[in-house]
Amino acid sequence: MQSPVLRVARPTNDLRKLADFYTRGLGFEVLARFENHEGFDGIVLGRRECPWHIEFTHQHGVMVERAPTTEHLLVLYLPEHHEWLAAVERIQALGVLSCAPENPYWDRLGKTFEDPDGYRIVLQNAAWGQKSMRSE
Repeated sequence: MQSPVLRVARPTNDLRKLADFYTRGLGFEVLARFENHEGFDGIVLGRRECPWHIEFTHQHGVMVERAPTTEHLLVLYLPEHHEWLAAVERIQALGVLSCAPENPYWDRLGKTFEDPDGYRIVLQNAAWGQKSMRSE
């Protein structure tokens, strides 16, 4: 039986800026692109070995607002400290500064950044799992 694949889709006004942020800053790969598909352009980003990806779309003639709150988060659990540190350094090399999270929990083992649309990305230096969620 094949495992489900998770796709998170979100609109944007600037596919190029988001692609740059997520590929150069977070090390994601471009998995697919499309142009003028029934009025939408888009890019699918992720990691080929992972059962998830993020799709960003731009609908022709439509402008979208920035993130509605600072609690709209994408959390990446990076348990290996050297991988976490490399991710933090890649984002900072783009000139992106960390910001204080709304929920102080994310500051304990992580750093929070904003993508070009104002959505927040938490790089969490921990492994995710039910045990870790109970003890947190």
